[in-house]
Amino acid sequence: MKFNFIAFKSIYLHEMDRFRRTLGQSLISPVISTSLYFIVFGSVIGGYVQNIDGISYGSYIVPGLLMLTLLTQSISNTSFGIFFPKFNGTIYEILAAPISTVEIVLAFVGAGATKTLIVGVIIFITSTFFVDVYVQKPLLMIMILILVAFTFALFGFLIGLMSSNFEQMSVVPTLVITPMVFLGGSLYSLDMLPPFWQTVTYFNPVVYLINGLRYSFYGVSDFNIWISISSMIVFLIICVIIVSMLLKKGYNIKS
Repeated sequence: MKFNFIAFKSIYLHEMDRFRRTLGQSLISPVISTSLYFIVFGSVIGGYVQNIDGISYGSYIVPGLLMLTLLTQSISNTSFGIFFPKFNGTIYEILAAPISTVEIVLAFVGAGATKTLIVGVIIFITSTFFVDVYVQKPLLMIMILILVAFTFALFGFLIGLMSSNFEQMSVVPTLVITPMVFLGGSLYSLDMLPPFWQTVTYFNPVVYLINGLRYSFYGVSDFNIWISISSMIVFLIICVIIVSMLLKKGYNIKS
C-alpha cells in the first residue's frame, strides 16, 4: 500500500499548529522548572557536593534534567495529541479518511517527538545560563535524544490510546516516570547510594537512559554505553509490538 504522505502531513501539521498556539505555556513551564532545579539543587546541594567524577555538580545534573524533560514531554505531548480527538469526537474524521493506522501513528508520534525535541533544545540552552555545559560526543547525544523522544512518544500514544479519561492519562507521567527519573541517578551518581539501593536501581530502566545521555556529555557513566543504547532499543521494540497488537484488534482506532 502506498504511503499517504498528504494525510500524514495534514495530521502532523495540525498537531504542530496546536503546539504553536500554546507555545508560551509549552516553553515557559519547562524553563521555569529547570531554572528552579538549578537554583535549588545546584546552589544548595552543590554547596555540599563540589563535584562528581571530576564534574561540577551543576553540570553533572544537566543530562538528568534534560532526560526528565524528554520523558515527561514525549509522553504528555503524544498522549494528549491522540486523546483529544477521542474526547471531542474529531477522531471519527480521521477514521473516515483514506489513511492507514501506520500513517496515523507516525503523524502523532512524529509531531509529539518533534515538540519534545524543541523543548529539549530550549532546556539545554537554559542550562547554559546557569552552569558550564560541554558535549564530548554531540552525534551520540543527538542520536540518544531522538531515540528517546520517538520511543516515549510512542509510549505516550499507547497511553492516550488506552486512557478513557484525563486522570488515567496523567497517572504514568506523574506517578511512574517522574519518580523513576529521580530514583535513576538524575541528580546524583549511583556510587553515592548504599549497596542495597544500588542493586535496586539496576531494575530501573531510566537509569540506563540517563547514564547514556550523561556519557555523551561528559564521557562518564555507571554502565557500559551499549547497555544504555540496547535498553532504549528494546523498549522501543516492546512499544511497537504492543501498539501493533492493539491496532490490529481495532483498539479505539482504525485498523
